[in-house]
Amino acid sequence: MSEPGHIELERAVESIWAGRRHREDFGDLNPLVDSISRDGLLQPITITPDGMLICGARRLAAIRSLGWKTVNVWVRSGISTTLGQLLAEQDDNLLHKPLTRTEEATLYAELKALMTEDAADRQEASRFTSKQENPRSDGAATVAAPQKGETRQQAALMVTGRNAYTSLERINELQNLAADLTQPEDMRQRASQELRRIDAGESITGAQHRIRAAQALAELDALAGDSAQPAGIRDTAATGAARLRELEDTARPADLRRLAELAVERAKTATKRRPSQLAAARLRVVDEQPREFLPVRSFVYLWDELSTWAERYDPDAIGPALSTEQWAMFEHAVTVTIAFLDAARTARDARRDTA
Repeated sequence: MSEPGHIELERAVESIWAGRRHREDFGDLNPLVDSISRDGLLQPITITPDGMLICGARRLAAIRSLGWKTVNVWVRSGISTTLGQLLAEQDDNLLHKPLTRTEEATLYAELKALMTEDAADRQEASRFTSKQENPRSDGAATVAAPQKGETRQQAALMVTGRNAYTSLERINELQNLAADLTQPEDMRQRASQELRRIDAGESITGAQHRIRAAQALAELDALAGDSAQPAGIRDTAATGAARLRELEDTARPADLRRLAELAVERAKTATKRRPSQLAAARLRVVDEQPREFLPVRSFVYLWDELSTWAERYDPDAIGPALSTEQWAMFEHAVTVTIAFLDAARTARDARRDTA
């Protein structure tokens, strides 16, 4: 018995074609194959009149693995646009094996673009109707056309059931970077690696921070290797890049990104300001950032490591070897360390007085 909007008939399995699907991983099909072999196909797959698969990619794969020659299908002629087909595919995915997060993002991007196009088509069509007529589109799936709010919000709700467009947009950004042939190969590989980490359950925000840090590091490398740049910029960029590479595996992604962006800012302004001006600018940049302090144990580990630093370097060699910019950074670090020492001592004494 066919459901409303469908015609049920028997179709040759080999005549059904899937085209490009957003699902890339069907998962373990064995339980589904066993179920169909034992109980038959309890829910027919859905196709268009020309045989294109709308719903049931996993069921079709299971049927083919069983060697079936024909299968009962629902033919639905009402879904005739790309947008309608995408929505039908998503309905099917929600009922069965969920999409991965990157598959969701791919579907979200396409839905968003098609919904925008559909809304534009309807708006254009409405310009040529009278007040008594209802605006008509060119046959697009009006059920999916945005009625209110932002298209990206509605697309996200359709795909995930949540207003998660920010996360999906971040994944789309990584996907675009991985597919951009104008980008360096190592950057494209980094983006692909971050997408795999996201599908494995890691943080989307962390992935964005890491890729931003990698882009800043690439910019530093480019500045350091550019012979057309002044020596001060090249030296500062090289120093910043070396420091970032030391921290890549240990720093939190958000901290790494912030340090990377500050390093680029320092390098670009290395020869444009006097050392005192540069130090003041750094302080302003740091003060403008949201302050999120590290735990006390991190401070203890840091100073345990630094406790003998003065014994490991020769001041007679360091003094002449540092560039003007490097010397300014060293003096600035000492200055803020002394200021921190005074503030911490005051807080320590105040605690003792009230103890």
